[in-house]
Amino acid sequence: MLLGFKTFGFKTLWRAALSAAVLLPLLFGLNACGTTGSSGGGTKAGTGAGENPISGLWGGGSSASGLPTFTKKPGPNDRPTRVGWTAARAARCGFVFDPARLRASYLAFEQSYGADPKRMQEIQKAYDYALQSTAEGAKQDAGYCTRERVDEIRPELNRYLSGDFRTL
Repeated sequence: MLLGFKTFGFKTLWRAALSAAVLLPLLFGLNACGTTGSSGGGTKAGTGAGENPISGLWGGGSSASGLPTFTKKPGPNDRPTRVGWTAARAARCGFVFDPARLRASYLAFEQSYGADPKRMQEIQKAYDYALQSTAEGAKQDAGYCTRERVDEIRPELNRYLSGDFRTL
């Protein structure tokens, strides 16, 4: 016995080395799978300082499903655009909710994070533009409300109606 440890045979050491050789790369690989680096983090309302972790994450282009992708650093108007876009899509597809109440709830959320009056005007403009432009575009497509699209809208709208405007 060396230093209180029982000596191990060759088979035991070989198994331990093989397990370490397999598990360590797997653990390091899984560690790199987080979304923190790819999502950009976000910015505090009106500052652009990256201090608020729940600011808008939606940036970049669109995936095949029509949902925004995480290909660029988020802009300051990504979240109001996303909420307005969802409200317009939900209204077009016949979801029962009060769009004016959702807008008021969203603006109160942004204001609670310290957006100054100038920033609040920008947020309102972005929200209203997204709402109107999406509604106009969806109105022209008779087959807009597919089952897949309704299934995309429902969980996001429910989250917003519950007052949760964080980006996921």
